[in-house]
Amino acid sequence: MHKKEIILITGVAGFIGFHICKKLLNESYKVIGIDNFNNYYDVKLKNSRIKELELISKSKNNTFICIECDLVENTKLNNIFEKYNPSIVINLAAQAGVRFSIDNPSAYIKSNLVGFSNLLECCRANKIKHLIYASSSSVYGGNTKIPFSEKDSVDHPVSLYAATKKSNELLAHTYSHIFGLSCTGLRFFTVYGPWGRPDMSPMIFTKSILSKKPLKIFNNGEMYRDFTYIDDVVEIIFRLLNKPASSDKSFNNKKPNPQSSWAPYKIFNIGNSKSVYLLDFIKCLEEEIGIKAIKDYVEMQPGDVKATEADTSEIESYVDFKPKTSLKKGIKNFYAWYKKYYK
Repeated sequence: MHKKEIILITGVAGFIGFHICKKLLNESYKVIGIDNFNNYYDVKLKNSRIKELELISKSKNNTFICIECDLVENTKLNNIFEKYNPSIVINLAAQAGVRFSIDNPSAYIKSNLVGFSNLLECCRANKIKHLIYASSSSVYGGNTKIPFSEKDSVDHPVSLYAATKKSNELLAHTYSHIFGLSCTGLRFFTVYGPWGRPDMSPMIFTKSILSKKPLKIFNNGEMYRDFTYIDDVVEIIFRLLNKPASSDKSFNNKKPNPQSSWAPYKIFNIGNSKSVYLLDFIKCLEEEIGIKAIKDYVEMQPGDVKATEADTSEIESYVDFKPKTSLKKGIKNFYAWYKKYYK
C-alpha cells in the first residue's frame, strides 16, 4: 500500500486505536480518525490521546484528521467515506466491557451491531481494499479447552458483549461472501500498556494499590489471563495492513474451518500465547510500584470466564511475528506512563 493512500481508524481516541494511529503517523501514513468520545470512561484521557496524536502529526508534517462521529450516524459516516476515500479501514470502535453489558445491553446493540453494519455498508459502497476489525477473546465464552483456537466452536457466549462480537464476525463473513469485501477479524486477548483503559485490570489494580484501598479479586484469585502488550498488538496490525484476507483455496465445505472461508475472510487470535495467574500479575505490579495490595477475594462475576489463553500459531505464521514483550517489561512501561500521566 502506498503511503499517500488514506487509512481510516474508528475508535481512534480509544486505547488500541490511539496506539495504531501513533504507529501509522510515525510511519508517515495519512490517517482519518473517528470517535464518538462517549463517557463510558474519562473523556479527558481520550482527549489527551488525541492531543498526543496531533503533536506527532505536526512534528511529522503529515495528515491526521479527527472527526467526532458515532457509527450509528449513518449519513455522517457516509459523508466521511465519500469525502476522504480511504483504502483501508481499521474498526476499533465498539461499546467495550463485559460487565457493563449486563446492565446496559442497548448500548451494545446500538454500537456493536447497528454501528458495525453501517460501517460494513460504507466499506462495500466505497470499495474498501481491506477491513480489519476488532473482535474479542470473549467470543470463546463457556469453552474450557485451553488454549483457545480459531478452529474451536464459539457458539456459547456468556455475555452480551461476546455475543455482539461473534455477530460482527458473522456479518463480516456475509459481506465477504456476497460483495467480495476482504475482512480480517482480530480476537484480542487482554491488551494492556501505557494509555490503557481505566476499566481494565492493570489500571484498576494500580489505582487501588497506590490509594491503599482493597483490591477486588474475582473468583477468589483463581483467574488466568493471556495478557498481551500493546506494542506487540500494534506490530501485528501494522503487518496485516498489506495482507488483505483472501479466499482459502483448500476450504472444505464438508469440514468447514471457522478461521477461514471460500470468501476473502480471516479470523485471528491476537494474544501472547501464555496464560498468567492473576495473583502473579498482581505480584508483578506490587514489585514495580513498591507497595503491597490489600486483597479482597470475591466470587466470580456473571459473564466472566476463569481462564483465557490464545493459540497464536495462525497469526504468527501469517505475519511472521511472535509477541515478545515480557510481563515484567510490559508492566514497567505501563507504570512509568501511569506515574507521568496521573502525576
